[in-house]
Amino acid sequence: VHTLKDFANKWLVLYFYPADDTPGCTIEACSLRDARDDLAELGAQIVGVSKDDATAHEKFKAKHSLNFTLLTDPEKIAINAYGAWGKKQFGMEGTLRKTFIINPKGEVVKVYGRVTPLGHGQQVVNELKKLQSDSH
Repeated sequence: VHTLKDFANKWLVLYFYPADDTPGCTIEACSLRDARDDLAELGAQIVGVSKDDATAHEKFKAKHSLNFTLLTDPEKIAINAYGAWGKKQFGMEGTLRKTFIINPKGEVVKVYGRVTPLGHGQQVVNELKKLQSDSH
């Protein structure tokens, strides 16, 4: 079991996504994977959260060489706490694609409420650089 305390005193890119190994989620995860080294240089960790189980996460990570933590939230505790559950297309409810940048003090300093999967990793890198330069 992980909590935000596990990532205390570090920058955290916390992202919620609908399902492992679906087209949009794969594009988003691979974009963040490709940005991981740049994010690590900025002192940030990436954590993805979905309702999928640990087995699905492990397969997803292995298939796409994902180099960051994926957490399972079947009871939607974190998903609900971060407002990442709601109405999607065609009135169906599900996990919304949302990303949060959390500073080392544990404060949410940026929210992406509507994420475009392609290029999202670089978008987060650019925003984190801006946030860090603004805080100095």
